[in-house]
Amino acid sequence: MADFDAVVVGAGCAGSVAAYVLAREGKSVLMIERGSDAGAKNMTGGRLYAHALRAVFPGFESEAPLERKIVRERVSLITEDESTTVEFASPRLGEDEAASYSVLRGPFDRWLASKAEDAGAECIYGIAVEDLVWNGGRIVGVRAGEDEITADVTILADGVNSLLSEKAKLAKRPAPHQLAVSAKEVVELPEQTVTDRFQANPGEGAAWLFAGAATHGHVGGGFLYTNRSSVSIGVVATLSDLCTSSTPVYQMLEDFKNHPAVAPVLAGGRTVEYSGHLIPEGGFDMVPQMCCDGCLLTGDAAMLCINLGYQVRGMDYAIAAGRMAAEAALEALDAGDVSAARLATYRAKLEDSFVLKDLAAYRGFPAFMEGTPRIFDGYPQMAADIMRGLFTVDGSPVRPLKGTVMGPVKGMGVLNLLKDARKGMKVL
Repeated sequence: MADFDAVVVGAGCAGSVAAYVLAREGKSVLMIERGSDAGAKNMTGGRLYAHALRAVFPGFESEAPLERKIVRERVSLITEDESTTVEFASPRLGEDEAASYSVLRGPFDRWLASKAEDAGAECIYGIAVEDLVWNGGRIVGVRAGEDEITADVTILADGVNSLLSEKAKLAKRPAPHQLAVSAKEVVELPEQTVTDRFQANPGEGAAWLFAGAATHGHVGGGFLYTNRSSVSIGVVATLSDLCTSSTPVYQMLEDFKNHPAVAPVLAGGRTVEYSGHLIPEGGFDMVPQMCCDGCLLTGDAAMLCINLGYQVRGMDYAIAAGRMAAEAALEALDAGDVSAARLATYRAKLEDSFVLKDLAAYRGFPAFMEGTPRIFDGYPQMAADIMRGLFTVDGSPVRPLKGTVMGPVKGMGVLNLLKDARKGMKVL
């Protein structure tokens, strides 16, 4: 007889939700996290689209450690000292299923893990799972140091750099062009200062994404999220493209913080957290096999993340996938059959949901971004040249609007613009 009905490896969004759903239904569950506590490896902030969490915890807003409701969206193309920004503000962004929140992953992950514990899951922290336990061709648990812990079902939610998914023969090591590296900080500011600088109502805030000089023209971008009394800021750059950069990612972040569009937002603040993180950005084509006999893969370990430039999503996919992994495991446990064929309902659930439908819809987008370097270099400069021409009044004779706009466009190349637009329309 196994020690547990299920062992969950990893106490991030996917792992904690999976453990909670299983424990809520009366299954014996052990969740193992190698960090000193849930969220210890997920410092700094991000954005949570609330619809997936609401499906698991109705009314979570009254207890979850949320920072600010996001009701303002900003996207900027930046050169070394200029920026062209589009902003959209709407109270509808905060209504019902469309609501999203900034969160700090440390407190948020600890809250999620506590919900799993309250439901009856046992949680162990500070233990690294080094291997899987096999019985014939079936995974029957995990090995941590000299200890073997057996389970009828093992759920791997150990992140993008999952070595266990390779050992389970479910995934191969991602290629460098499928991964991005992020350097992130939390800059502490008074709550009222954050509210004032983003012209927000109390409890509301903004998400701000950047392309161009944030990554010195390389594939990637910058981000900024308003928290209650801090700002989360960082840069993300594709791993393969960093090989051609003379500037390391930590220096990109420092330069980004000093950009004229960003520095005033951070003025007077104090850095209280700093971290780095790998992010899966290969989209649908890097999603691995989801299950084998006795084992399921979920969250970042299943590469469920997408970056569209104007929208970055991962947490809602992880929460939904963790729930569906648990549901598939529950059905298999109740049927007394944890074979890959039975657990395959997990993949079917994902395919029938927004998770894999979204990734499939934008399947070609990662390749488009990687193959269109003008997005990160040429277009930010073109936008700045156009805007500077429109708004500069220095006593020189005014130019016709057509000439002001078409000069930079011709410099970029009309055919290049048409070609990139055509490619973009195909994948969006």
